[in-house]
Amino acid sequence: MRKIAALLFVVSAFLMNAQQKINETLKKELDEIMRVDQGYRMLFDTGITPEKKEQLLKDLHIDEEEFKKKNWLLVAEHDSLNMQKIEKIIAQYGYPGKTLVGEPTNQAAWYVIQHSTKIGKYLPLIKEAGKKKEIPFTWVAMMEDRYLMYENKEQIYGTQGAGEMTKDKDGKQVFVNFVWPVKDLKNVNKRRKKAGFDSTFEENIKRMYGPDFKFEPYTLKQVVELRNKNK
Repeated sequence: MRKIAALLFVVSAFLMNAQQKINETLKKELDEIMRVDQGYRMLFDTGITPEKKEQLLKDLHIDEEEFKKKNWLLVAEHDSLNMQKIEKIIAQYGYPGKTLVGEPTNQAAWYVIQHSTKIGKYLPLIKEAGKKKEIPFTWVAMMEDRYLMYENKEQIYGTQGAGEMTKDKDGKQVFVNFVWPVKDLKNVNKRRKKAGFDSTFEENIKRMYGPDFKFEPYTLKQVVELRNKNK
């Protein structure tokens, strides 16, 4: 009887491991998608050295003259291609989380969706993935904040910043960075802690805009006025 029980345990464990086995083919595809998504954005990092930028262009097979000509349009083109790939993957597998492709590959689909215009379509899927712990809840929070910003609504966790070209009092064109309006700002750090963030709202602002950034709590009305000022 003990031998049978032991055998059943081994078989059960084997089946569980088989079910949880990483899909290496899918993982490889997603790793490449994420490499392109992040690599293209690194090219616009103000802190990147000329040598690192040159190497990135080579690694991504980007012609330097084409990059100078198209600039950010190249990112938009590849974002669109990556989104098409991710939608096919989701249609077949659902969200490719850590059970299916491991970590950090489970970030790939999230990044592509976060950089797309289809957040509203896939946010329920992202929330479900977070509920099942296939992705950290902090990712769910960041995507929800971005969705709310795109909908011109107050964000919840204070993860999103924005910028607008406007004019100063002398009529000179200036670019203004600001934190997108936050709902119930006084309790934002409580919400951030509950969501799993390891930084406060204030620390996150400094990370986004630098240590000298002066925070001004804009309202939605002020944001609209900023956008329309002196246009």
